[in-house]
Amino acid sequence: MPDSPKPVVSALIVSHNAKDLLLQCLQAVFASADVPVEVVVVDNDSSDGSAAAVTAEYPQATVLIQERDLGFGRAANVGLERCTGRFILLLNPDVTVDLQCIGRLADFMLTRPDAGAVGPRLLNPDGTPDPDARRAFPLPSTMFYRTIGLSKLFPKSPRFGRHNMGHMDESDVHEIDAASADCLMLRRAALDRVGFFDPRYFMYGEDIDLCYRLKLGGWKVFYLPSAGAIHHKRELPGQAEKQRMLFEEHRARWTYYFKHHAEEQSAFGNGLVWAQIWGGWLAQSLRQTVRREHRTST
Repeated sequence: MPDSPKPVVSALIVSHNAKDLLLQCLQAVFASADVPVEVVVVDNDSSDGSAAAVTAEYPQATVLIQERDLGFGRAANVGLERCTGRFILLLNPDVTVDLQCIGRLADFMLTRPDAGAVGPRLLNPDGTPDPDARRAFPLPSTMFYRTIGLSKLFPKSPRFGRHNMGHMDESDVHEIDAASADCLMLRRAALDRVGFFDPRYFMYGEDIDLCYRLKLGGWKVFYLPSAGAIHHKRELPGQAEKQRMLFEEHRARWTYYFKHHAEEQSAFGNGLVWAQIWGGWLAQSLRQTVRREHRTST
């Protein structure tokens, strides 16, 4: 009996205790009738019955259950080993794709052999753009402009607003430095050349790191506004989890900077970047603590 043809697209979803959103995400993926999709779900040690619910409602999906929370990058690497599609669609469980999103992303990749990755127009539930859909690499200058607030004051500036590409028209197709792994289509051939996600990132930063390596490998990363998706951004359940994610976000910033840019800077310059990143973490941690104490005292 001949082998079945490989799918054009494999949708890879890493999930941790997000059952309802995950099922909503899968419903949208399987409703995309314009292109057949292989679905691989990596369950990161969920305790809410996610894996069983997916198996019951979508038996055609492959569910890989992990015995501990591996973080996003490591879990995604487990799933990538099982994906057989020509293109890999990374999806967060809190993202729902439009009916034509997957097909349009795949069509773009087919017509642009220089594209290593392409991301859609990612919107918040209120219709506002998710800024992480279009990003520049976090160089010391862009991080500094964000820290002192110039990026918010001048979001359309090519210099001060570059981090979220505010100087580029969001209704036009254009090349970007990095998209978001919340919803991102990757070329498998490019992944095989530059490697999977760096396991040193637990959460945050691994998508920027991958896009940087794609660029170094000669591939381009694009933003495609005709493909759309909604990012629901679930609230973290508790204060301890919020503090942990805040720490991981800033640890990822330092990991990325130290890996890709530290050699270009002096020791003094690297010290300034370190102080900027971890000073930001300390300031945000204190704000979270003050807000929590204010809520509990009222």
